Amino acid sequence: VRLVESGGGSVQTGGSLRLSCAASGDTFSGHCMGWFRPAPGKEREGVAMSGMTRTATYGDSVKGRFTISQDNAKNSVDLQMNSLKPEDTAIYHCAAEENCVDSYFFTNGAAFGSWGWGTQVTVSS
Repeated sequence: VRLVESGGGSVQTGGSLRLSCAASGDTFSGHCMGWFRPAPGKEREGVAMSGMTRTATYGDSVKGRFTISQDNAKNSVDLQMNSLKPEDTAIYHCAAEENCVDSYFFTNGAAFGSWGWGTQVTVSS
């Protein structure tokens, strides 16, 4: 599965960005897709995830500000980011897997089998 992210950029504090991730591949049916970013002291942290039943999971630091939406027909997932803060600055990576256990995959991003190269988000104060 090939994942390609887009939509990153530079904004000021309080601004908004919308990230998109498109998946392609002959056999991908894409039940689980999520967004991750590097975090201090660990390899990555879960930002948002759309799981097996399309239930959304969010990291505590982005709840109420970010919204994930998955489009099955297009094999894509978007991340709407509002009220951005400087601490949101990071490279955001899209991840996908055919099937998943929502809580485990969100906490253990390495469980995802497919990853994109990432898109840079920079928030200035």
